[in-house]
Amino acid sequence: MLRAAIAEDVLAVANVIVESRRVFLPFAPSPHTIEEVQDWVAQHLLPTGGVTVALAAGRVVAVLATSEDDSAAWIDQLYVLPGFDGQGLGTKLLDHAHASVKRPLRLFTFQQNVGARRFYERHGYD
Repeated sequence: MLRAAIAEDVLAVANVIVESRRVFLPFAPSPHTIEEVQDWVAQHLLPTGGVTVALAAGRVVAVLATSEDDSAAWIDQLYVLPGFDGQGLGTKLLDHAHASVKRPLRLFTFQQNVGARRFYERHGYD
């Protein structure tokens, strides 16, 4: 199930981001503590209104954050909690982004993030 993130999701959204980065991006460790990430999620990310979460058994297990500027829409964050990857959650969130924001839709990912690059390439990004 997908839904818009709410204020009560701060801790869960921060956890998905921190744990996903820890497991899937060991080459780019976050310089921020979990508390700093929680504060950023509460003060900056969720107030944008462009955050969607995926739930499994009522638990936030994936996060999508989008934004728009004058020329494009952006995927700012797309993270899946380790252990829930490979179940189509990233695809559902990406499909949601395609259906809900203007085109073109752009994103950045680390060159070293081979898994993310393969995922996005499968969905038509190059």
